[in-house]
Amino acid sequence: MSKRTGIKVQENRTDDDFIMLPTVDFCFKELMRNEKVRKGIIAALLGVRPEEIKETRLLPTILRKEYEDDKYGILDVRVEMHDGTQIDFEMQVAEFDFWKKRIVFYLSKMVTDQIHKGDDYDKIQKCIHVSILDFVHFPEDNRYYRKITFCDTKTGEIYTDIMEIHVLELGKLPPEDQNEEGIIRWMRFLNAKSRKELKEMAKQDEYFGEAYEELDRLSADEKKRLEYETRLKYKRDKYAQLHYATRIGREEGERIGREEGERIGREEGERIGKEEGKSEMIRSMWKAGVSEEQIASIAQKTVEEVRKLCK
Repeated sequence: MSKRTGIKVQENRTDDDFIMLPTVDFCFKELMRNEKVRKGIIAALLGVRPEEIKETRLLPTILRKEYEDDKYGILDVRVEMHDGTQIDFEMQVAEFDFWKKRIVFYLSKMVTDQIHKGDDYDKIQKCIHVSILDFVHFPEDNRYYRKITFCDTKTGEIYTDIMEIHVLELGKLPPEDQNEEGIIRWMRFLNAKSRKELKEMAKQDEYFGEAYEELDRLSADEKKRLEYETRLKYKRDKYAQLHYATRIGREEGERIGREEGERIGREEGERIGKEEGKSEMIRSMWKAGVSEEQIASIAQKTVEEVRKLCK
C-alpha cells in the first residue's frame, strides 16, 4: 500500500487469491447492489437487527439541479428505506480537500431533491450521509466512528435528526476484540486486505457470508474485474501525477528561493524567495493539471489567489 496515495493493492497474488477489495469505490458500489448486504450494513449503522430492516432500494445517484448553473450532486450509493429515509454511502480512500463542505452540500441536495414546486415541507424525509474514509479526518482523537446531527451546543439536546452524518475512519480501527459487535465489525470487513481475512469474517454470520460470496462472484467476472483494475489504475495515475507535480513545484520553488536569497541578502531573500518559490510551485502544479482547489489547499492560498498567479 502507498501511504501517499491511500491506494491498497494486492501484491504478488495468484488468480486464486485475487478478490476485489471493498475500499475501491467501484467494488463498494457493486457490493451494495446486493440487498442482503445493504441490510446488514444499515442494521449495524442504525443499531438494529437486520430483520428489522423491511426493505431497501437503490435510488439514482445523480441529484437533480434546480437551475441550469447549479452544481450536480453525484453520490456513490444512495439507498431508500421502507419509511422513506434516504442514506448516502460514500467510500473515500484518499484525502479530499473540503470534505466537510462536500458532505454538507450532498446532504443538503438530498433534502431539497425530495420537494418540488408547490410541495409542503412535510414531504421531507430523514437523510443520512455515511462517510467511509481510509484517511484520518479527525486527527485530534482516536474515535473511529462518530454520529453527527443538529443539536443545542449548550445542552446537547437534538434539534432535529432530519439530517444526520456518520463518519467511519478505517485507519483508526483499534486492535481486534473478540467481543466486538455492530458497526466496527463491518468496518473491519470493509477494511480487509486479502481473501483470507474476508473469508475468516464470512464465518461470523450470514451477512458477512453473503458479502464474501458477492465479492467472490464479482472477482470471477472478467468484465467486472477489468473495470475494477481500470479504476485502480486511474487512481494510481491520478495520485502519481499529483505527487509528481507537488515535488517538482517544491524543488523549483526551493531553487528560486535560494537564488533570490543569495542576491538580495539573507533576511529579505528568505522572505521574497519563499513567496517566489510558492508562486512557482503553484504555477508548476497548475501546468501539471492539478485542480485549483487542491493547489490552494497545498499552498495555503485562496482559489482566487491561485487563479491570479496562474493567469
